[in-house]
Amino acid sequence: MKKNIMLTLALVLSLLVSVGISFAGETIKVGAGQPITGRFAFAGKHINQGLMDSLNYANEQGGVGGMQFQYIYEDTGYDLQRAIASFKKIMAQENPPMMYGESTGVGKAMAPEINSRYHVVYGSTSFSEELSDREKNPYTFVSGPTYSQQFGVLLKYIAQQPKKNNAPHKVAFFYSDTEFGRDPIPYARELAKKLGIEVVAEEVTKVGAVDITSQLLDLKRNKPDYCIFQGYVVPPIPEVIRGAKDFGLDITFMGTFWAMSKMLLDKLGPDAEGYMGVSPYAYWYMDDVPMIQAMKAFSKKHHPDVDYRPNSYMQGWFTGMIYVKLAQMCHDQGLPITGENLKNMLPKIKDWDTGGLNGVVSFTNTNTNATATGKVYKAQNGKFVAVSDWIRLDE
Repeated sequence: MKKNIMLTLALVLSLLVSVGISFAGETIKVGAGQPITGRFAFAGKHINQGLMDSLNYANEQGGVGGMQFQYIYEDTGYDLQRAIASFKKIMAQENPPMMYGESTGVGKAMAPEINSRYHVVYGSTSFSEELSDREKNPYTFVSGPTYSQQFGVLLKYIAQQPKKNNAPHKVAFFYSDTEFGRDPIPYARELAKKLGIEVVAEEVTKVGAVDITSQLLDLKRNKPDYCIFQGYVVPPIPEVIRGAKDFGLDITFMGTFWAMSKMLLDKLGPDAEGYMGVSPYAYWYMDDVPMIQAMKAFSKKHHPDVDYRPNSYMQGWFTGMIYVKLAQMCHDQGLPITGENLKNMLPKIKDWDTGGLNGVVSFTNTNTNATATGKVYKAQNGKFVAVSDWIRLDE
């Protein structure tokens, strides 16, 4: 009889382990495939450090119910097949309830298996509209407003600005011929129409395009008041802005999150003045933000030689905050920390105060911030300065 009871307990425990349940005193595993090398490494290494630091910061605060976070990651080199292989390897060897991925492409490629086989809560570098669709991808979340929502924040800001000669605002969309570039454009067209904004041009190039002469001539012909970049990080943005100045064009250039880095401002130099865009996160030098204060204190303790963290680091840190939030919610409800339970917590995140890092966050209706919160910033003296409060699309 005793032998049968012991065998039954052993079987139950093995089953619990097989579905990735974490108990008090154990670790909560977070897996990640990070683009630490390759063409996205300039951001990937900071995303990786931000996520790692965020989880370690949570550990220093006591973790969740006595459990500490264990971060397990591999370098994917920003290669799709390598990233998929890393995902499957980590899931097979570690079976974490939470995973992080390097790109929109990986998220879309793995979505069917995440939904049907792995049942792991999945975050990534991406702000894709498709990945935030709870009906299609219930386990996948986006760490901020989607690219469409970011466009929405910028268009809403533009609509609120004084009109020239009482004429409709004229806008050009300038985007790369990639999933990243095309993702928000259909939504942006429709929203511009609703807001009474005239889209006078759509310029499409390859990523890192060198020859943008035809696009500049088109901008000169259509004379937009604003031009919004999407699907780029640096090139060809500096070339477009300088070329427009050479043509004497009076255009306010804007970008979404990945085109709102200090790296871009450094590349532009004096030509950066007046460049604008949207970001869902506060910047490192905003010392009045409580979460930035906490990050700096953590950095001073563990990374004393670091004097700046870019916006990609903020994305990694905030994703870590979401993982911790979901795990804490499971623990508070007496539920084991599994992908299934974590997934069910996402719609219960409502009016979450992130210490100023990402405004007030709600995941109630979609697996992104339902309030679609972002601030509009303007480049001044080598820094981005907020020119709006948090802009919400649900108001």
